[in-house]
Amino acid sequence: MASRITRRDFIDGFACAIIAGSASPGLVLARGGAAPYPPGRTGYGGSQPGDFAIAHGVRDGRQYGLHGQTATEHYDVVVIGAGIGGLATSHYLRKARPKARILILDNHDDFGGHARRNEFHVDGRLLVGYGGSESMDAPKTRWTQVARDCVASLGVDLARFEKAFHRDLYPGLGLSSGLFFPREVYGVDRLVSGDPMRTIPTDVPADLFKGRSAAAFIADCPIDDAQKACLLSLYTDKRDVLAGRSLEEKQQLLATTSYRDYLARNFALDERSLAMFDGRTLDEFASKSGAVPALYAWSCEYPGFQGLGLPLPKGGNPEAAPYIYHFPDGNASLARLFVRSLIPGVAPGNSMEDIVTARFDYGRLDVPANRVRLRLCSTVVALANNGAGVDVLYAQGEDLTCVRASHAVYAGYSAMLPYICADLDAVQRRALSQQVKAPLVYVNVAIRSWRSWVNRGIHYVNNPAGFYSHVKLDYPVSLGRYRFPTHPDEPMVLHLIHVPWPDGPIKDQRSAWRAGRAQVYSRSFEEFELRARDELTRILAPGGFDSERDIGAITVNRWGHGYSYYSNPLFDPPEAEREMDLSSKKLGRVHFAGTDAAWMPFADRAIDTAHRVAAEISG
Repeated sequence: MASRITRRDFIDGFACAIIAGSASPGLVLARGGAAPYPPGRTGYGGSQPGDFAIAHGVRDGRQYGLHGQTATEHYDVVVIGAGIGGLATSHYLRKARPKARILILDNHDDFGGHARRNEFHVDGRLLVGYGGSESMDAPKTRWTQVARDCVASLGVDLARFEKAFHRDLYPGLGLSSGLFFPREVYGVDRLVSGDPMRTIPTDVPADLFKGRSAAAFIADCPIDDAQKACLLSLYTDKRDVLAGRSLEEKQQLLATTSYRDYLARNFALDERSLAMFDGRTLDEFASKSGAVPALYAWSCEYPGFQGLGLPLPKGGNPEAAPYIYHFPDGNASLARLFVRSLIPGVAPGNSMEDIVTARFDYGRLDVPANRVRLRLCSTVVALANNGAGVDVLYAQGEDLTCVRASHAVYAGYSAMLPYICADLDAVQRRALSQQVKAPLVYVNVAIRSWRSWVNRGIHYVNNPAGFYSHVKLDYPVSLGRYRFPTHPDEPMVLHLIHVPWPDGPIKDQRSAWRAGRAQVYSRSFEEFELRARDELTRILAPGGFDSERDIGAITVNRWGHGYSYYSNPLFDPPEAEREMDLSSKKLGRVHFAGTDAAWMPFADRAIDTAHRVAAEISG
């Protein structure tokens, strides 16, 4: 598990997945008229209330039955979920069976699942950002050949990112990562630049990293001298705090001890010093440090392990691969490449270069003459084997439609399936219900200038005790006709991350994520906006930032159901892995793909499950 633990690339979560939403009337009717263009919408993005209203109704007791329903359309395969898993499955099926008729259903008004694209126009300039799935994580070293071959077949040349990604831009301007100390916890607002902690994965090469020495950095932190000494020991002490234990015993202890407890027990950090690390793990793991195994923190090169003598895997730390395989809109470009290859005339172009600026015609996604059709704003509410195939019932508002197929592929939110599929036995039903997903909020803020960041000497801010735990300048990628704003006086996209977490002790990771989801749903767009303006002002105002003048637009991508659940040894027994495997077992003519089926939120895992499912169907 430790070799596959970063949580950034959460692709394919699908919020409430395919069973989650109803559409606004304008979106439902758009197939026959002027199509909407979801990437250009600001305000709320991600999973909106309409996307999950129908699914929540099913969860709360509303029942939809297939009895008495007549299938009005027939397909070879119905794919439930238009995230990377569902799209990749359709891609493989189309290659194996070119004449197959495939219908893809999704509850959202856009395809891609969490691979969501945000567009802004600021001062006459197009800015593109990612509203969810961020990057392809270590595709050269950790992906299977199957996954690499899949994206290559779409025209993705991994070597191209080595030139497209401006790895020296921020270091060349002398910018470092910083740590923000909010006054609510430390009595003063203070940004300390030159953070010595080079948490991986990262896009900044080690030789360009601008971190200061631990002693110099800690000297500027607003904590007392005694705690400064403890922190310096944490960063620099080479003593073995687990002396007397074998390597296996050390690894087992780290796997069953939270990083927070490890710091408190071995380095005597008090609550204010622990707060410097509590929220740092939220981006990678969607959990605070008290719910993250210390072994996972070690694999990402957090401090405190330098004296343990733990060996890295052969070939080095797999988490240390350069984090540069990033389209300007994140993995939304992968989704767009899949859709462009599946549906004729939906977008111009034929390369990974032109996909970045290609304008998609959403009115062509669901054309009757096409062999592959993609139908948005369609929430699946019932699913059953019928002997010779599968019946699928979906809702658009109050309108119900039944379709029939030889096979169905479920690539959506696993925990919803027990509510809509009576065919499940008790074992598989329980296994699927354990897939509780992490709530996440990705906020993109389009600003007119990033000069204030240069004036503050930073490109990335860790804000572990704040509302937005991570605040950063966008990844500097120029690809095709899209040119990244390399001059500080040009418009730029900022990326802010909020992962809700309950106050006080937690029972386990699943209960914490459920409580966090309730927090996300209870907050208004205005609160997310006010929090963004407040924290950006407190961090950047000394550098000349003015929120009223500088902010051009804000998109809040709210995902109530984000990262797929992964086995956590702090809470899950060893047999949990076996239960996970049972959840994706083929059910008659219903097959399972996507990151929920893989129990791991990575694009390559979604692709691997798609390859497996296509083989199950095509033989």
